[in-house]
Amino acid sequence: MDVALKLYIGFFLLYMLSLEQSLSNNSSSFPSNFFFGTSSSAYQYEGAYLADGKGLNNWDVYSHKPGNLIVDGSNADIAVDHYHRYLEDTDLMHSLGVNSYRFSISWARILPKGRFGEINEAGIKFYNNLIDGLLLKGIEPFITLTHIDFPQELEDRYGSWLSPESQEDFAYYADICFKSFGDRVKYWVTFNEPSFQVKLGYQAGTFPPSRCSKPFGNCTYGDSEKEPFIAAHNIILAHIAAVHIYRTKYQLKHFKPWATQGGSLGIVLHCFWYEPISNSVADKLAAERAQSFSINWFLDPIIFGRYPQEMQDILGSILPEFSKTEKQKLNKGLDFIGINHYTSFYVRNCMLTTCEPGKGTSKTEGYWAQSSQKNGIDIGEPTELAGMNVYPQGMEKIVTYLKDRYHNVPMIITENGYGDMNKPNSTTESLLHDVERIKYLAGYLDALSTAIKKGADVRGYFVWSLLDNFEWNDGYTIRFGLHHVDYKTLRRTPKSSATWYRNFISQHIVKD
Repeated sequence: MDVALKLYIGFFLLYMLSLEQSLSNNSSSFPSNFFFGTSSSAYQYEGAYLADGKGLNNWDVYSHKPGNLIVDGSNADIAVDHYHRYLEDTDLMHSLGVNSYRFSISWARILPKGRFGEINEAGIKFYNNLIDGLLLKGIEPFITLTHIDFPQELEDRYGSWLSPESQEDFAYYADICFKSFGDRVKYWVTFNEPSFQVKLGYQAGTFPPSRCSKPFGNCTYGDSEKEPFIAAHNIILAHIAAVHIYRTKYQLKHFKPWATQGGSLGIVLHCFWYEPISNSVADKLAAERAQSFSINWFLDPIIFGRYPQEMQDILGSILPEFSKTEKQKLNKGLDFIGINHYTSFYVRNCMLTTCEPGKGTSKTEGYWAQSSQKNGIDIGEPTELAGMNVYPQGMEKIVTYLKDRYHNVPMIITENGYGDMNKPNSTTESLLHDVERIKYLAGYLDALSTAIKKGADVRGYFVWSLLDNFEWNDGYTIRFGLHHVDYKTLRRTPKSSATWYRNFISQHIVKD
């Protein structure tokens, strides 16, 4: 072992010790019933893409289509083979000491043809086995019904989220899942990051179904000015349809004796923190518009029964309207808010001033521009990933923002994590000693604990991710895992961050 490596390891061990000592002085930061877990998603983890009766989903088709934007030309046909290795992965979770695991169900594995075909019993069996395996290890399952992927049949048949028929399909699928798994699953998420899904799929065209129009993109089909809002509208109503089914058939055990599940249901939003670049009223209003055109776009209708006023004022007739009947259903339509938070940006006003073309600057995006820098100074420490600066304060600020806007509805941090570039000269050893990930997690968890101490009703925290995995258009070029995955052998190896997270949990979790 050379001198440099010895010094590095020595520094790392001292750093770990100092972090553990600081944590021991802060052992009461989180509630006694707090969930500490890890996150994953079906398409990014499972592989087995046509095994045991599973149908094609939109990402199966997109990833095999020539000319897609996946940077390394890869796909998730195998991914990390969680479908066949779930018991091994459950053991990894147990070794971390987590008490919860957030994963998604592959819609196409349950219903290969949507409501137009039969239920795939092999898919039901797989998730039953996974759920039972988790519970045997004392790990609470948190299920996301759809994490961006859905059966390709629905796209081919009626255009998926552009059609109101998607609401019926999602409700049918959700009912099957509640019925099949709800006796053991008490935490449900309908959609993961729908704002990203509609912006990338129907505005920029960089995610399937790859619909867009100029100047947002150069797709074969689409209308970037209108379709994102149509798709979002149908997703919101699909969410409400699932909530109605759950509350009337399964959840309300105090009012209906046959409805005995009594769980909770929410939705997950990708939540950047947007910091006004100046103290001007214009920039503060721009930061609020940035939130309204991303988070509040979905949460305001679900909780308050209407779209944000900023969106109504700017979009006018572009924004779909809810019918009288729909408005009656849109009232407190969730039990918790899921927050995927990674980083923060500065925001400047573009409503009355000219901004360079870019994210957010157009009318249908809300007339705001984001930047990771202010006067040439980064908002936080830059990372290897562009636009993913380390700004722990953003965690406290976004949680506080949602607490204040939505009257402290319970919140769960459903994703938070740090990505490394899988560069050609990266060594396994360097990837295993992930000091920067440890610093990131420590900082963000500290900021989260501050928000909780100030009264935010946060019920859990999930690291993205248990394993290195397929990262959408970035393929396998980015690693977020607490465990390193050798993509040739699929061997899992714990990184230093896994040890750190285990120690963190052991000092904060309250065991029976």
